[in-house]
Amino acid sequence: MVFNSLTFLGFLAVMLALDRVLTSWRARKLHLLVASYAFYAAWNPPLVVLIWVSTLVDWFAAKGMARARTPAGKRAWLLASLISNLGLLGFFKYAGFLLEGFTSLLTAMGVHYQPPPLSIVLPVGISFYTFQTLSYTIDVYRGHERPWDSFVDFALFVTFFPQLVAGPIVRAREFHPQFEEPRRGGAAQLGWGSALIAFGLFEKVVLADGLFAPIADQVYSKALRAGFAEAWTGTLAFSGQIFCDFAGYSTCAVGVALCLGFNLPDNFRAPYAAVGFSDFWRRWHVSLSGWLRDYLYIPLGGNRRGPGRTYVNLMFTMLLGGLWHGASWMFVIWGGLHGLYLAVERRLRTSFGEPAWTRAPLASVALALGTYALVCLTWVFFRSRDMASAAHLSRAMLAGAPDSGLLGPVDHALVLGLSAAILASHWRSRHSTLAAVWERTPRWARVLALASFLVLLALGGGDDRAFIYFQF
Repeated sequence: MVFNSLTFLGFLAVMLALDRVLTSWRARKLHLLVASYAFYAAWNPPLVVLIWVSTLVDWFAAKGMARARTPAGKRAWLLASLISNLGLLGFFKYAGFLLEGFTSLLTAMGVHYQPPPLSIVLPVGISFYTFQTLSYTIDVYRGHERPWDSFVDFALFVTFFPQLVAGPIVRAREFHPQFEEPRRGGAAQLGWGSALIAFGLFEKVVLADGLFAPIADQVYSKALRAGFAEAWTGTLAFSGQIFCDFAGYSTCAVGVALCLGFNLPDNFRAPYAAVGFSDFWRRWHVSLSGWLRDYLYIPLGGNRRGPGRTYVNLMFTMLLGGLWHGASWMFVIWGGLHGLYLAVERRLRTSFGEPAWTRAPLASVALALGTYALVCLTWVFFRSRDMASAAHLSRAMLAGAPDSGLLGPVDHALVLGLSAAILASHWRSRHSTLAAVWERTPRWARVLALASFLVLLALGGGDDRAFIYFQF
């Protein structure tokens, strides 16, 4: 069940109706919990068992840490949580990747080994809910969070359906207070939540699927034929597609939660207006970058152990961040490039500081465009099917190559125009939020925008595609 389907709209309508009928706060939470399990089971019912395992293990691990009388006892319970959660994630997501790497290593050593075929179904959203439950047990271990008293509340925290399969990754301390008092979406929340759902679906269905995806697919499916302009247009199209797809999902998730009376954190903050790469990661997939910072980069030592160790920590964090996205060397390279960008940027700032000229308006725009161009180069590896395709597209974008007619003039103009519009909108809102921009917009313009979104959604966008981040 996906947000961009009539089935989900019917599901949400029933959810909201039942939420209004039920008066008991506990009954409403139980209703949300059962509905969340049903939402996830719509993909593959048996895989709900994995969520139950994570929920039970982390519930008892947190309780065990609270009862432990020694640091060793607390560490043992934390280790149980880490092994269980990361073990499940590793098996379902990386078993095939590791087996392939082991086979290649043996082949390089002259040993012929043909492993048995693996038929492992990747559970939707396993990376998201695994990181979410781990943040709870790690925070309890650190003393930043106390074990929850209500199992129903904790189970709902793990499975809350708006953000279950593709985030944002919510921390326990952000969500726990929202369960303590009865919550129900009021008129203002229903209105703004519905507007967010409409805007998110417009991003996904019309922009990502209808306009960007066909052009990106055309280039990346025939990557070895792409020339300079085609490689850049195809990559700009994917850049727009992945933003509108993922930000569209996050916007829908925030809107659905708001209709139910809950607040989820923003996951995107005008990322294509970032000036520099540390700024980019403060704006792109904010919940994941914050998780990697707090639970990986800082525990490794962060920037507290000298320049050399800082660069190693940055690179290691981003490599694992790339691997989190999928069991592929292409994602590792994507993460490694971002790690390299962050390390170079830090080195430059250490050597030269923040020169006054970089804060001038034109310089800031130029630096933002340079950041965006380098981010687009990393998207080549994120989107390409194989290394040969990524290498050819990268060469074409950097060194030039003759075009082969993959795209027509209309395709180039469409992508350039839409990309410019996204960049301009991000620049306009880089110091603000979507809610604040919406509040500043005249009422007539808001009504016109919503009407336009609904008309374009009714007319249909492109193919009926799942959200890109469902595979992660």
